[in-house]
Amino acid sequence: MTRALLSIGGNLGDRLAYLRAAVARLGTSVVRVSGVYETPPWGDSAQPPYLNAVVLVDDPTVTAREWLTRAQACESAEGRVRDPERRFGPRTLDVDVIAVWDGEPVVSDDPELTLPHPRAHLRAFVLVPWHEMQPDADLPGHGSVAALLGTPEVAADIAGVSPRPDLSLESMA
Repeated sequence: MTRALLSIGGNLGDRLAYLRAAVARLGTSVVRVSGVYETPPWGDSAQPPYLNAVVLVDDPTVTAREWLTRAQACESAEGRVRDPERRFGPRTLDVDVIAVWDGEPVVSDDPELTLPHPRAHLRAFVLVPWHEMQPDADLPGHGSVAALLGTPEVAADIAGVSPRPDLSLESMA
C-alpha cells in the first residue's frame, strides 16, 4: 500500500469549494481529512488569506510520482494557473505532496518531486492540521510533527494559523 500526505490550500474564489473538489477528486483513496484552517499568504502578503488542510490518502496501485500527477490533476481541474514570475502568488488550488510511504518513507531528490517536501518542516499551515489529524506523526528526515511545531521558524507562524470549525471537508472523505 502506498500512503501519502497531501497539503491542500487556496486563496482565490470559493476557497472551500475548491478544497472540497480536491477531496472529492481523490475519491476512495482518502483515508482522513484534517480540519480547515485559515492562514496568511506565504511569501506575498498582498493577497487574500488561504484556506488550508491536509489529506491522508492511500492506494496500493499508486506510486509517489502518480500522487504528484493526481495532485496536479486536482489543481488543473480547479483552474490553477502557474505563474513562474509569482512562485508564491495567489491560486485557486494548490496540492502539494508532503510525504509518501511505501512501507518505508519514500525519499526522492528529483526536482519535480522532492520527498519529503523540502519545506514542509517549516510550514505551520502544513504541520498544524497534520498534528491535529495525527498527533504522533513523523515527517521523514525531520522527526515528530509535534516537535517541529516547537521550532522557532514554525512557532513564529502558528499564531496566524486559525482553525475554522465552521468549515468542514470531513463529509467529503
